[in-house]
Amino acid sequence: VRPTSETIMYPAFADWIRSHRDLPLKLNQWSNVVRWEFKDPTPFLRTREFLWQEGHTAHASFEDANVMVRQALDLYRRVYEELLAVPVVPGYKTEKEKFAGGHSTTTVEAYV
Repeated sequence: VRPTSETIMYPAFADWIRSHRDLPLKLNQWSNVVRWEFKDPTPFLRTREFLWQEGHTAHASFEDANVMVRQALDLYRRVYEELLAVPVVPGYKTEKEKFAGGHSTTTVEAYV
């Protein structure tokens, strides 16, 4: 069990980013995650532990960050649809579903 990635990543950003020349900073992280709310497992669909991928970036402007987010979201969509043949709906999480403290949270949703 570990703290959220933001707890680990963002203090390091203060050490790594010293000027605008250090931007953009783009990191990709893979982590094992354990669900705390796990009650009734559904075999093959929802397990207690899973592999989680996330990106952490820092940009000079909101516009630059938003371009990066849209490019990453489209890349995820293409992997699902073109490589795995799973249709998805890219978009934004609702206000209740978004990451706490975040401006917005993007998603690619698939229906099984």
